[in-house]
Amino acid sequence: MAMVIGLVIHASHRARFDAAVRTLTGATLEWITYENEPEIRPRVGELLRRKHVDGLLLGPMPYARAREVIPNSLPVAVTRSAALDLALAWGRALAAGIPGTPVSIDTFAQDTIDEVAEALGLDRTAIAGLPFDESQTVSGIVDFHRRAAAPLVISVRTGVIAAGIEGATVVTAQPEIATIRAELHQLALRVKSKQADELRFAAGVFLVAPNSPDPDRARIGLMNLLLNTPEFADCWIENRDRRGVVVFAHRALFEAVTHRWVDLDVLSRAQETLGVRVVAGFGIGASARTCVALAERAAARAEQEPAPGAYLIEDSGLVIGPMGAGSTALTFTYRAHDAGLEDLAAEVGLSAGTLSRLAAIERGLAGRPVSPGELAASLGITDPSGRRLIRKLSERGLVIDEGSAQVSRKGRPTRLYRLAITAATTTGPASANLAGTGATGTAAAAGSAAGAGTGVTGAVRS
Repeated sequence: MAMVIGLVIHASHRARFDAAVRTLTGATLEWITYENEPEIRPRVGELLRRKHVDGLLLGPMPYARAREVIPNSLPVAVTRSAALDLALAWGRALAAGIPGTPVSIDTFAQDTIDEVAEALGLDRTAIAGLPFDESQTVSGIVDFHRRAAAPLVISVRTGVIAAGIEGATVVTAQPEIATIRAELHQLALRVKSKQADELRFAAGVFLVAPNSPDPDRARIGLMNLLLNTPEFADCWIENRDRRGVVVFAHRALFEAVTHRWVDLDVLSRAQETLGVRVVAGFGIGASARTCVALAERAAARAEQEPAPGAYLIEDSGLVIGPMGAGSTALTFTYRAHDAGLEDLAAEVGLSAGTLSRLAAIERGLAGRPVSPGELAASLGITDPSGRRLIRKLSERGLVIDEGSAQVSRKGRPTRLYRLAITAATTTGPASANLAGTGATGTAAAAGSAAGAGTGVTGAVRS
């Protein structure tokens, strides 16, 4: 599987990084270069919005600047200067005839400085060190070196090197090509491992409460709910037994649906629409049989909890849970669809609930065109599913081709489309239903949903 790695570097470091990446194959690189530190955060945020990135390589200061916009799930490597880089910088100074001490050094940890100084046989009492702190400014580091008043300065910060220190020789100790290459290769291996882990086969078992008055009817309602939930669009879903439904997918899909194994919103929707308690269990193993067996064990454990929830059990012995049923308030609840909307949904090959969700997204866009990838993200489905959805909608004239846009200097232009679902629906009762209300569905309405396809059939979360 191809990977995309983003590199965040100062513009003056491009040649060094170009040399370091030559040994990496099977990866597409997205470069973010900056001249001034305030540029880092918006540029990293823009890259993550417009492009799927599998990993990010950046230095300590860029990481500190951009940390708030980097997802916790994204593999990150921070290229810190190593002891070897400090030793080489000191060696260059000595080779040029500059005494190794007195010296002032920024960014390196004190133990690293002591280790290298001892190896070079230098007087540690004549060394002033300023370890890295993300709150440090270039001017503050320059002031430190000026106060030290040493004839030799070893610095990692580009701004300090550019500013220079009057009366001192400034030697750079920025990461060498070998250090960058090692960090980059380690990051690539982590990305590969993560991708392989995400593609592991997994199963989910959903169970309605054993004391349900009509478990067959509740199971059918649960099946319809899952089939009409876009997050499960790429799953294989089938009946397991009288009160169970089994879902097959990759680990990554379940991890996304459960918000990294924290909660499962579909359980609360099932409670609201079906009027019965539903729990879930997920299993990850080496075979379909193992996955299902683990998922059934996890679901049985979830049934022992007082509230609807879910568990995960892996073949490694890992157990995660209980996951909550989700408490995000519903923004839209669709209670009934007239014959026009139902007919249109059938012609397109979508559920009425999904068509209603698309209409809600269209209103939120207010006429702004979107790419298939953006639409997929809004629905919580994969990019290929988003492109298939666009094709379906195009065949019925429910999207309008708005041309293409070049979102980056590299790569192909992205096609843009404007949703036109509202205009294709009737302006009578159906429009009122599409407008949506707060989460006010009742168990009585839910009973209709399970049987006749009316009642609360879909919801959009804020």
